[in-house]
Amino acid sequence: MLAVPPRSEVRSRPIETERLLLHPLDATDSRDLWNAVESSRAHLEPWLPWVPFNSDLDSSGRYAEASATDWDAARACRFSIRDRANKRFIGVIGLEAFAHLHESVELGYWLRTDAGKRGLMTEAGRAVLDWAFGPVNAHRVRVAAATDNHASLGVIRRLGFRFEGIARQAERCDGRWLDHAVFALLVTDPRTSA
Repeated sequence: MLAVPPRSEVRSRPIETERLLLHPLDATDSRDLWNAVESSRAHLEPWLPWVPFNSDLDSSGRYAEASATDWDAARACRFSIRDRANKRFIGVIGLEAFAHLHESVELGYWLRTDAGKRGLMTEAGRAVLDWAFGPVNAHRVRVAAATDNHASLGVIRRLGFRFEGIARQAERCDGRWLDHAVFALLVTDPRTSA
């Protein structure tokens, strides 16, 4: 079974990396979440079907509150990603779709446009995978990305996921159907450090 640490415990002792702080996403992140999505809308919208529905500060607040509820109900654990030096909100990473019986979760993530191309999402991903395979007790982490979303596929490759197949027309996004490349990582798989 998956073991979900209490949100309050993780908030008081966030996941830290060399450049990042990962806190459980909650209502205190609403304004920063809205600003990050709004400033990166053109970059995010082709790949993430929820972006058009994040249409104002209230919708960001509802998502942040739902994230806290999902954590408390052991359905998903989403983190705000903040720059460790200046505490600036730069994105979200999370474990979704908890299948407790199978000790399986899905990885999801996005980064604001101006924080890209510096390896920050790979750094956040490594930390969350360590947490998933450590205290959460996951056996399997699945991740998928559109077959032409090269930035996301690069993160997945650097994290050491193994390719499993193509899910044809898996998602309707930005007026088109996206095929997804599907990957997984097992707790027993060797992890890459590149």
